[in-house]
Parts: sequence; structure tokens; C-alpha cells
Amino acid sequence: MNYQHYRATTLGRTLQDTLDEMMERGDITKKIANLVLLRYDKSISTALKDHGTSNMSFTAERLETFRCCDNVWTLILKDAEFREDQHSLKVDVVKIVACLGTDNGNE
Repeated sequence: MNYQHYRATTLGRTLQDTLDEMMERGDITKKIANLVLLRYDKSISTALKDHGTSNMSFTAERLETFRCCDNVWTLILKDAEFREDQHSLKVDVVKIVACLGTDNGNE
């Protein structure tokens, strides 16, 4: 399954802005723009699956909120610390969105 939340990244927002401009000028149709966004969703998911090799751990003083809807977990942590190798980062509040990482044969 390909999730659309990567569209909220800087790269995703820039792509959407560019596609919107192209549609306004009449260079592409809405259907083409949607196909490009679907390809982007799939490409980002594939790239992270195939090339994402970093491991990070975290702890938190408090799990403020958690929920699962359609295999998408949303966690809100307070006073969290993230660690990767020799680096660490402390934050007051963080929202984590985690999705099912297998394709299950779906497009």
C-alpha cells in the first residue's frame, strides 16, 4: 500500500505546487497530475524500503495519545529522546505516524 503522507514533505509539497501551476497553465490535466502524485507515493515508499538503512531508537516520558485506523498508527509522545549512533535529540512533543510496511500484493 502506498500512503500519501509523504506529500506533506518539502519535496511532496513542491511537486504538488508545480503540478498545480502546470494545470493552471493548461500544460497537463488533473488526471495526469493525479497519476504523477500516485507514482510519487509509490516511488518514495519503494526508495525508503530499498535504501532506508538507518536505525533509530527513542524513549519518552509519556505516551500522550495513540490510535490505529486503517493500519496507520498515530502516536503523540511527550518529553521524547531520539538516538542514532552517537547523536541524540530531545523534544518536548512529537507526533509519529507509522504505516504497515508490507505491500501484500496491492498497488
